[in-house]
Amino acid sequence: KPMNVCEVRHLTKEYPAFSLQDVSFDLEEGKITGFIGRNGAGKTTTIKSMLNLVHPSAGETSFFGKKWQGNEAEIRQRIGFSSGTVNYYPKKKLSDIAAVTGSFYSGWKETEYRNYLKRFELDETKTPSELSEGMKVKWNLLLALSHGAELLILDEATSALDNISQAKVIENLGKINCTRITIAHRLSTIKDCDRIIVLDKGKVAEEGTFDELLTKGG
Repeated sequence: KPMNVCEVRHLTKEYPAFSLQDVSFDLEEGKITGFIGRNGAGKTTTIKSMLNLVHPSAGETSFFGKKWQGNEAEIRQRIGFSSGTVNYYPKKKLSDIAAVTGSFYSGWKETEYRNYLKRFELDETKTPSELSEGMKVKWNLLLALSHGAELLILDEATSALDNISQAKVIENLGKINCTRITIAHRLSTIKDCDRIIVLDKGKVAEEGTFDELLTKGG
């Protein structure tokens, strides 16, 4: 039986105008899980709560069979996180940012980093402030991909890219033997998912394969 690389149980986060309510799901090893839902459905809040980037009001998340609390440093080494935005070190060269990032990760692979620089056509002598929005997205992804992450968490990581660039990045991601959870917002991305979780108003509304959800909707 495939292992769950992540188990989310009863995740709840209360905000004045919105609440995430009792969200539970599993991420299966080697599978691509897509998160879909309208704007404000709670997709990003769920991911941020999973990673303790915001503190959930209740519930817990385990990665690789270990609870986040008490194992955070080890878990962070084994997961890659990428959102569509880059807002750090705007005036530092990409090569310097990569060196600093690489020093945090015991699994940093310089050869992978170099490969992705070529694949994404990035110039490491530039600074983030000199990059287009699309290039920033690719840079963020490259950092998440270069340390041998066993689980890749993508929060609308390719949303700023045009269709052609997005297709190229998704094709590259498809070659990675890695468990992924991705916030999917285009049909092309959703179809690539092995499993889809539909969020609605802070709750899990549906869960299943693309075809299963299509049949239910039909």
